Amino acid sequence: MEHEDRFVDIEIKLAHQEDLVDSLNQTVYQQARRIDQLEAMVQQLAEHLRTMREVGRQTPLNERPPHY
Repeated sequence: MEHEDRFVDIEIKLAHQEDLVDSLNQTVYQQARRIDQLEAMVQQLAEHLRTMREVGRQTPLNERPPHY
């Protein structure tokens, strides 16, 4: 009976570990997707910043508006 109880305990622990591994895998997957989204956002912002710099270089800072 003692061996059977030990096997049951081991099976219970194994089941809990499998659940934990599944949960951790899901968390890692979700975090990887979020990281991908954030990296894409950073790329878009960097491109926007480059575009804004180019526009800023084309417009002189001390130029009078056309209505003067």
